[in-house]
Amino acid sequence: MNLTFRIVFASLFGLIGLLVGHEIARSVDLPAQTKFQYDLRFIGLPLIGTLVGIALSPFAARGFERLVSAMEDAIARRAPAEALSGAIGLIVGLVVAFLIRDIFTPFALVPRFGPAISFVTYAVITLLFGYFGVRVGLRQRLTWWSHGAAFHSEVAPKLLDTSVIVDGRILEIVQAGFLDGRLMVPKFVLRELQLIADSADPVKRSRGRRGLEVLNKLKEASLGLEVSEHDAPEKDVDGKLISLGRTLGAQILTNDYNLNRVAKVQGVSVLNINELANALKPVVMPGEEMFAKVVKEGKEPNQGVAYLDDGTMIVVENGKRVMGEEVEVLVTSVLQTAAGRMIFAKLKR
Repeated sequence: MNLTFRIVFASLFGLIGLLVGHEIARSVDLPAQTKFQYDLRFIGLPLIGTLVGIALSPFAARGFERLVSAMEDAIARRAPAEALSGAIGLIVGLVVAFLIRDIFTPFALVPRFGPAISFVTYAVITLLFGYFGVRVGLRQRLTWWSHGAAFHSEVAPKLLDTSVIVDGRILEIVQAGFLDGRLMVPKFVLRELQLIADSADPVKRSRGRRGLEVLNKLKEASLGLEVSEHDAPEKDVDGKLISLGRTLGAQILTNDYNLNRVAKVQGVSVLNINELANALKPVVMPGEEMFAKVVKEGKEPNQGVAYLDDGTMIVVENGKRVMGEEVEVLVTSVLQTAAGRMIFAKLKR
């Protein structure tokens, strides 16, 4: 706390103490007084009030500084468009409160306590309208600004979904330098990840702990990773992510097929790691020859199933009889599905 700040608060609270002491002196109705009593009343009380005000000023200054710091931190955690929306909402709320101030004028006519009642009522209404304006501003969040000017000159942030954290491939993608912009993990995603890590099911518990480990490694690999305090009124995590993505103009990183579809319907950009993996798989054309090891039976009679190194499934016609062997196959067709690419082939010999 700098010296100028202390002096300003000491002067302000000293003046308030002086005025309070003077008002107390005027309100005390005493019989005939000596000059000493009069001086003590009209000089001593204001002087005591001034000293008390100055003594209390450091506490008030520290409280004010903490309040300003808390507000500064809260604003810093907001996206630029969100902070601007809240400020505009506050201004609109204060203007509305100012325009309706005359409604409370009749309160001032109430005997004795009228002015105080009028002032307190107007102050409360001003606070309510200001708060309401901020809430509406944050709720609306100037969508046109979020998707326009606020992010025109910077890369859109990326919101990490629980599925993509647990999957783990995001770590290698970040380490390879294929993602730009801030990586954001909302606190409600962290809570869901913590619930998975604390699950009684050993498989879920292992996946959750793996996700937490991936996050720690991501923080080391990416200087842009941050835990976001933003929240949304929706109850489910997917709904919160979509709302937050729309609010911040952010892209959602996910492996969840349903979240992918719902987010795109609502105009939120999605980066699906599975789609990226499918796009990077080698292109296989009908008529191409390859070697594959048949590892299990297929769903249809006499079918065998093999896999490429990248996990692509190969359904081999009449492959059951060579199960466990590495054989040469001829690609007959390729099917692209939501889950990935499937290759249909037949034995060459």
